[in-house]
Order: sequence, then C-alpha cells, then structure tokens
Amino acid sequence: MDKLVIQGGRRLDGELRIAGAKNAALPILAATLLTAEPVTVSNLPHLHDITTMIELLGCLGVQLTVDERLNIEVDASRVTGFSAPYELVKTMRASILVLGPMVARFGKAHVSFPGGCAIGSRPVDLHLKGLEAMGATISVAGGYINAEVQGRLRGARIVLETVTVGGTENLMMAAALAQGQTVIENAAREPEVVDLAQCLLAMGARISGHGTDTIVIDGVERLHGCHYAVMPDRIETGTYLVAAAATGGRIMLKDACPQYLEAVLHKLEEAGAKITQGADWVALDMAGKRPRAVSIKTAPYPGFPTDMQAQFTAMNAVAEGTSTVTETVFENRLIQTHEMNRMGANIAIEGNTAIITGQAELQGAPVMASDLRASASLVIAALVARGETVIDRIYHIDRGYECIEEKLQLLGADIRRRAD
Repeated sequence: MDKLVIQGGRRLDGELRIAGAKNAALPILAATLLTAEPVTVSNLPHLHDITTMIELLGCLGVQLTVDERLNIEVDASRVTGFSAPYELVKTMRASILVLGPMVARFGKAHVSFPGGCAIGSRPVDLHLKGLEAMGATISVAGGYINAEVQGRLRGARIVLETVTVGGTENLMMAAALAQGQTVIENAAREPEVVDLAQCLLAMGARISGHGTDTIVIDGVERLHGCHYAVMPDRIETGTYLVAAAATGGRIMLKDACPQYLEAVLHKLEEAGAKITQGADWVALDMAGKRPRAVSIKTAPYPGFPTDMQAQFTAMNAVAEGTSTVTETVFENRLIQTHEMNRMGANIAIEGNTAIITGQAELQGAPVMASDLRASASLVIAALVARGETVIDRIYHIDRGYECIEEKLQLLGADIRRRAD
C-alpha cells in the first residue's frame, strides 16, 4: 500500500494549475445517462473516483471514447445493464448519482448502497423519498436499491428535510425528464450543483433557480448531446492556499474559481495572508510569517465548507493563538485531530468542536489517514513539521487530489510516494 513520505520545514513557493472539480465531474458524468446522444466532457481531473465512475458507466453498456486532449465522449445510446454493482459502488459515494438518471430515462435501476469516506452518516433516504414523490416505486433488499416507474416520472414539489448536495443533484437529474414541473425546496446551493444545472441546460433541460434554495425544473421528453467543461476544483484551490499559508509561503493558482471561495479567502486574510485574485486566478502571500489562529464553523454553501475544515485545523495547529473549529455537517469529521496530536499538536475535542492551541512547531511521525480531507490535513501538518512524516492509507487522498506529490514538489516541498 502506497505511503507519502514528507520531510517538513520548507516554505511552499510557486505556481500551479487547478484541476477540474471532482464533485462537479461525477454528477455530470452520471447525467450523460439522460440522453441517447453523445456528450463530451472536458476538464476532468485524473482521479480514482473519476475512473470508478467511468468503469460504472461502462458496466452499464455506455460507450466511452477519450480524445488526444483527454476529453471523454460518452455515448449512452445503447445501455444494456441497469445494475450498479457493489464491487464498483463500495468505494465511492457518488455512485448513487446514477439512480435518478436511470429511473428517469429507462424506468428502472438496481443500485448498491454506496461507500466512500468514513465520516459519519450520510443517508440516501432523501434521494429515495424524492423519487417516490415523483412516482417511483422503491424497495431495498440485499444491500441494493431497486427503483422502477411505469411510464415517465411525474413532477412533484419536494421539500428536503436537510440540505443535501447529492440528493439535490439526483432529483434535479430525474426531474429533467419527468412529466410536468418539479420544485425542489431547501435545495443545496453549492457551485457544483450549479455546474450540473448548467450542463443539463446545455443538454436542453429547463431549469431555473439553481444557486438558490428553490430549484424549478420543467421536464422535457428528451435531452440532447453537448460539450461541457467541468468547473475548477474549489477545494483543491483552498487546500493549496492553506498549505502555503501554513508554511509561511506564497502561491499563485491558475484556472481557479476564487468567486466560490469567499468564506475561505476571508479566513485566510484573517490569518494574515495577503490575497489577490482575478476572474480565474488567486494568489496568496504570507511573507514568511506564521499564520494567526482563526476560528471557523462549517455550514452549507455559501458558509464555510466542511471539505476545508480539516485543512484549517492543520493550519491552526501551528498558528499563533488559540482557535475553535466547529463541525456542523458531518459528525465524525474531527477524527484526524488524534493523528495531529501524535505530531505534537495541542487539540482537545469537546462534542463537535476542536479547541486548538497553536504550537511553534510540530514533529514528524508515522500517521494514518481516515478520509479524503483528513489526508490533506495530515499532508499540511507534515509540510510544517520538523523531521520526517510517513502518511499511510493515502488511497483516500488519491480519490480527491490529482498528482498531489508532484504538485507539491513543484512548490518546493520534499515529498515522495513510497510503495510498501
């Protein structure tokens, strides 16, 4: 199993290009099931989760062609299977996103309950309740979700009990081919939801309100093909910004989306960073200074993203002062703090809040990643620690960060991958 070996103590300094957003690419790939015409998707990140979704589409009989620019043409005109098997689904939660498109276009789906990161309960019941409201019959047996509908799904008013990004996306895709109008209330407002809506619009869907908490979809009989470029990854952008801030460095990120990172950029400025930005780039300069402690509380977009909590926890571990980090979205997402304490951090957990007393330095140690963003936080901690840190179970980080060791090497980090 691969490990990352990091010799800490170097300031990050340099430029990087940001990859396409995994959390936008996965639902967009699922959406290609909604049409019999070819859809070309570009700016896909080179990640294991993307490969898994492509394998899942291939398992359903979808034809996939990659061109010389790494654009993928998806042709779902001859789908031959309607089952998403456990063997593929177990590693990736986003696999549930094929459920809505398959029921909407083919009237049936057989999808295993998904896997993914061990960061607490993320039930799919809101996906299923929404599909039932649209006329689907749902049953669960042997770890699989069975869904079918006679004829077309019907438009419905769906009020989501809690904000769910995947649920909003699944129901929006299903509603695109439903008969009549669907209104999704308490919908997720995340930029990745907006990106999916923009792709569906390019395919001929009729959607309004995306980016607000009420999305209105007027179903159409069929969608057509299109060419769509996935948005830049705002979490990758934020992660490298925080890594540079923690090391007292500077960084320029190109092909980025700073307009979707206002909450993160505000907190980095509060930590002492100088931030400059344009339409598709963002730069940070700490001028060699140690960051100041900043308190954060996660919330659905446009609040502070839960996917950036672990990275800020790592920065706060070496910041000047004391901070609190409160996680309101996932109940187990402070789990990485125990590994940071092994490196000399001073982090105490009280319920869903971490109380962090910043230390002048951390010490390298063997640590183990528990989920995708926890992995990133341990990399950041290792970059500022004295001595060598070995991070185990890095298959988590490969699910969400494209070539992380190569990109950090470009910024001057002493990091390498080791196969054990």
